Amino acid sequence: MTSSPRSTRSPFLLAAVVAALCAVLLAGTPATQAAPRATAGPAAVAPQAAAAQQFASWTYGTSVQGRPLVAHRMGNWDAEFTAVVVIGMHGNERGVGPIYPGLRDLAAAGRFSAVNLWVVPSYNPDGLLRRDRQNARGVDLNRNFDNDWRRLTGNYYSGPRPVSEPETVGAVRLLSRIQPDVILSFHQPLNGVDLDTKFPSFARATAETLDLPGKRFTCGGVCHGTMTGWFNNNYPGVALTVEYGTNPDATYMRTHASRRIAALLQRSAGAA
Repeated sequence: MTSSPRSTRSPFLLAAVVAALCAVLLAGTPATQAAPRATAGPAAVAPQAAAAQQFASWTYGTSVQGRPLVAHRMGNWDAEFTAVVVIGMHGNERGVGPIYPGLRDLAAAGRFSAVNLWVVPSYNPDGLLRRDRQNARGVDLNRNFDNDWRRLTGNYYSGPRPVSEPETVGAVRLLSRIQPDVILSFHQPLNGVDLDTKFPSFARATAETLDLPGKRFTCGGVCHGTMTGWFNNNYPGVALTVEYGTNPDATYMRTHASRRIAALLQRSAGAA
């Protein structure tokens, strides 16, 4: 597998893309400016044509207990806009899991014509199997990144040091090589879109499209070492936390929620 060159996209260009998206969502008119060229990301294996789309998987690491960490690539690999959808970071947040098959169904139907899409459906496979928030070493993976990391204990145990966990190492490898324009990280149960991010206007537009309230997630003062914070601090793209409720309906997540996500990403890419 060959690695791709790092992105040289200007954050000012991305800001223009975000502004164009917000104008589309709030005014209901097609966007007039496309996103700057995105890097293609790691070379994936065994592509398969399906409804004018491509599908492949890349194992970008292994969990503490040796389970594969897999990112699935779909949509239009030649698109100028790259997005990553992250699911399953916390093993006790299984209600957002049906988003992945919904997105794959839509990709097979050609609904991501303007998006080079990567989906991580099981970020924390050991925790998902045990229905635990943390990984197999008891670490909250969303407190383990090297950005404003602090030593936390209990439910939010941040690990012995930043990037101590293999799941975090793999995520850093994946996102550093893809360097997407947008990351959507799906969680539950806070039911809202975090407005405290790099581009609040994009967050508000996301909340409107996904039919969720805009909120500011303070985490009770323990929002340290998060994946979104790390990415926003190091790359020109924008990473956003999206939370659904305590018990989201599986059918709704697979159908309606995934369609709203597809619409958001297509519009983000400048598609009508």
